[in-house]
Amino acid sequence: MTTYDLNTILDDWDKDSRIGSDLSEASTKTPLLHAKYLRLYSEVKLRMRMQENNQKKLLKAKWLYYNGKMPKEDIDKRGWAYDPFDGMSKPLKGDMDYFYESDDEIIQSEDKVQYYKNMLETLKEILNNITWRHQTLRNAIEYKKFESGV
Repeated sequence: MTTYDLNTILDDWDKDSRIGSDLSEASTKTPLLHAKYLRLYSEVKLRMRMQENNQKKLLKAKWLYYNGKMPKEDIDKRGWAYDPFDGMSKPLKGDMDYFYESDDEIIQSEDKVQYYKNMLETLKEILNNITWRHQTLRNAIEYKKFESGV
């Protein structure tokens, strides 16, 4: 998979979205742009799915960890502290959400999922723009006709 980030996609689109004065070249370029951004959309969608699966595994591990059911070997392997509550008594079941919601690894994982979702939304917008690019080209042709008095 090609490694693209949101800034690279936006920078590429900034260049690719320009039509210029050669309308026939711009017209023939449209399928190539669609292919490029559809490939990116597919790759990002797969990466997001992998990140969502990693997050599910992390949430399970954190559940085991916070509920005292994770073996010491697994805690050692992950480099986590043996006492997730830093000497406090174990919180009530209803208070556990505070620990999950403030856990740095869970927050980072959620941020990655949200980042991929943002990339997908951006790519959907770009693909939608490419889908309707022929209308923009048609409008440019009509304007040129108007300017020349045809």
